[in-house]
Amino acid sequence: MSPDYSKLAQSHPAPKWDHTPEQVISIAKELIAKEKSLNDKIAAIQDPTIENVFLPIAYHSNDTALLEHQITFYQHVSTSKELRDALTEAEQLLQEAGIEQNMRTDVYQVFNKLYQQVVDSTSLDPETKRYLDKINIFYIQNGLHLPEDKRNVVKDLKTKLSNLSTEFSKNLNEEKGSISFTANQLDGVPKDVIDQFKIQEGGEDGKETLYQMTFKYPDIIPVLKYAKDQETRKTAYLGDQNKALANAGILEEMIRLRFKLAKTLGYLTYADYALQERMAKNQENVLTFLNDLKSKLTSIGRIELNKLIEFKNKELESRGIPSQPAIYNWDNFYYNNLLLEKEYNVDHQKISEYFPMEKTIKKMFGFYEHLFDAKFVETTTSSSTVWHEDVKQYAVFQDIAKGTPQFMGWLLLDLHPREGKYGHAANFTLGPGYFDEQGNRVTPVTSLVCNFTKPSSEKPSLLKHNEVTTFFHELGHGVHNLLSVTKYSRFHGTRVERDFVETPSQMLEFWTWSKDELKNLSSHYKTNEPLDDTTIDQLIRSKNVNKAIFNLNQLFYGLFDMTLHTVATEAELEKVDLTKLWNELREQLTGIQRDNNDTKGYASFGHIAGGYQAGYYGYLYSQVFANDIYYTLFKKEPMNVDNGLRYRDAILRRGGSKDIMDCLTELLEREPNSDAFLEELLGAQ
Repeated sequence: MSPDYSKLAQSHPAPKWDHTPEQVISIAKELIAKEKSLNDKIAAIQDPTIENVFLPIAYHSNDTALLEHQITFYQHVSTSKELRDALTEAEQLLQEAGIEQNMRTDVYQVFNKLYQQVVDSTSLDPETKRYLDKINIFYIQNGLHLPEDKRNVVKDLKTKLSNLSTEFSKNLNEEKGSISFTANQLDGVPKDVIDQFKIQEGGEDGKETLYQMTFKYPDIIPVLKYAKDQETRKTAYLGDQNKALANAGILEEMIRLRFKLAKTLGYLTYADYALQERMAKNQENVLTFLNDLKSKLTSIGRIELNKLIEFKNKELESRGIPSQPAIYNWDNFYYNNLLLEKEYNVDHQKISEYFPMEKTIKKMFGFYEHLFDAKFVETTTSSSTVWHEDVKQYAVFQDIAKGTPQFMGWLLLDLHPREGKYGHAANFTLGPGYFDEQGNRVTPVTSLVCNFTKPSSEKPSLLKHNEVTTFFHELGHGVHNLLSVTKYSRFHGTRVERDFVETPSQMLEFWTWSKDELKNLSSHYKTNEPLDDTTIDQLIRSKNVNKAIFNLNQLFYGLFDMTLHTVATEAELEKVDLTKLWNELREQLTGIQRDNNDTKGYASFGHIAGGYQAGYYGYLYSQVFANDIYYTLFKKEPMNVDNGLRYRDAILRRGGSKDIMDCLTELLEREPNSDAFLEELLGAQ
């Protein structure tokens, strides 16, 4: 008899999403008051213990996480500008108050007294000991060991940086730019894409109908991929690269403030400050890693680029257009896609017909269910249980095969673009999991926010293969959050070392390049037929096409980030020119030309404005571990359940509660290495 999953989920009600702007501000103020009250009590303690200092800190973090994440999340998804504006205000209140409380020396002195008493204790459980160590490092990185004048400088810098990060994110989310093109200018762009553009009808004065392309992914990527007119692609590319220009000055200011923060705290550079708790440890290790990759990829990248230029000129010749000496930034998507179609017989538009979004997502769930002994059950929603009518809600269970299904948490999917919404694809942890003071399990809530094409009257939403991979990736983060079981919210799910956090998601991308898995995943939206073997073989063969160029572009982002954050002197800081660095470094690394068209694309490089500063290298660094896990456990047998459960319990379940290197060594039965990474990166060349 099948369990009643809906009934099992009832004891874990999903959070409500019906807050008003006034409530958001009120909640923020309540959270601030609670934290201050807690710290006042701790500061008055004369004889600190685990019970009267540490546990209240841990329980407070547990209890407030969902509400704080919830109200700040609205800025990414709400259709109400009033609510988004309130969220910006609330987030600034929370961040400024958080900085104020984190800089309290009276609380630090009490905690430090406790820490010195227990730092060498063998009676603490490992997760509690790890938490204490993290708090100690956190206080040191806030400068609480420094004299008062320097503490005040740190506090001021952190407040300014927090506000600038919020403003940068808001500017990107609120960005409403667009460019209008005629039908002729959009020649080659699929009809179902153009049909979603806003239309400005032509009039009797002979003006042509114009189609409005926004800079949201479902609009601009197809234009860059399919528009035959080079000027159209150029206009679209340069427009996208020069959007949200107010952020250019914001990022420049953030770089200066981060430099001052690092110096005030006694670090050589901001990178060394940021990397202290990451797997890479310091900037020398990161730069060695990136420059070693650069030396391995550059010659291969130039071979790929020369072939692409030759291919481009053959295509231009066939259209009676004079040859050109280079691939330009606005050419890359177009000729890469055309190369796949012409020489590899990979038609991504045609392939997308085999990945109708809703069916494909159900099949994806099936993969995770099989590997990790889990179950995704869609539940009914109302206007109060989700933030938009597009959102779907799933209850997630584990231990199905054992016959003892355990409710693990809530997954919410928000998959289509709209005004004011976060413009990329990401997983947001809304509520982490933990054990409360009575030892009861509090389950997590997580959301995938993506921007896939909406269904039309003629066909459902169809996913390109790269979008299938993107969804697999982001669902990997979601599953990491949902299947994690930790004592404290501090270590739940994706709260691992920053340069490891992408590993579980990157590892799961391999399933979208595996033949049997692609066949099982695909289903034509009209006939339900899977992709044929020939098409699958061609698609898999195309995986490494221009891979060096792609990874050199990733290197560009990583080195741009590290160059800005490894500035060690005032003189070097004065010489920093973001526009020059952005344009010249990309051209130098990739060989793709800008034709004297400088842009300020860093104004929309959200990663290093909030969260990935001195950390973008992590996308490549974490790939080392992702490849090692896949090649060791899954390459020969991708759907091996025993290895899936072994991986689930060693990596996903533990979150950040244990040193990740120890978890990897246990899983692989040896220390991780880069052999699989280099084989995947270079072996197919």
